[in-house]
Amino acid sequence: MSARLLFPDPQAAADLLTFAARTIRLGDGAVRLRADQGVLVATAAPLSPRGLLDTTPTVLGLRVSAIDPELECDLVVEASALLPAPDDASAVVLPDTATSPAWAGISPPRGGWEQTDAIDAAVLASRAQYGVAAVADALPADAGEDVVRLVRAQVWGQPDDALGGLPLGTAFAAFALGFIAGSEEAPVRRSGAWTRVSLSRGHVLVRGPVRSGLTAVRATGS
Repeated sequence: MSARLLFPDPQAAADLLTFAARTIRLGDGAVRLRADQGVLVATAAPLSPRGLLDTTPTVLGLRVSAIDPELECDLVVEASALLPAPDDASAVVLPDTATSPAWAGISPPRGGWEQTDAIDAAVLASRAQYGVAAVADALPADAGEDVVRLVRAQVWGQPDDALGGLPLGTAFAAFALGFIAGSEEAPVRRSGAWTRVSLSRGHVLVRGPVRSGLTAVRATGS
């Protein structure tokens, strides 16, 4: 029998499957599952760079839920391969194979977060819709994958004043993963190179883009 994730109730299992279903059409369609001491952290990457010259910021979506306290795991699987257990509504069946996307090797810090700001959920929704329209307007007809990635990197990677300088992709992740629901203020916290925007339905974490290339030449000697 395939390995399973055991949740305390059917709703928790359904929530993971909903998160996975939204992830399928975003980024690389993979989900990282980390379970420890009765807590499951599910993470996806709606936006992430591919290669050193890709300026796409790393934008992760994260949900936390209760799970079987005896379970310990840390693996990345295809979101489409997570299935409801046919004989148990509180269980999710795992695929037989895992994957290893580059973004999964860059973990946000677990501590040291300090609140610096807050963003209204309505602002996140509005900026996400603006970005979607901007991407659509910028894409030529019959654009290839490379062009699509370039346009998305340019639009979603732009710092946005309405988001306090965070890349516009922050709003895209919150909207596309279904984290925006109703009126709320989302606290913005920072720890090192990472920024976290927390909504009641999930968190968006942002890092990058990572700068590449040669540093400026510095004069030496007298």
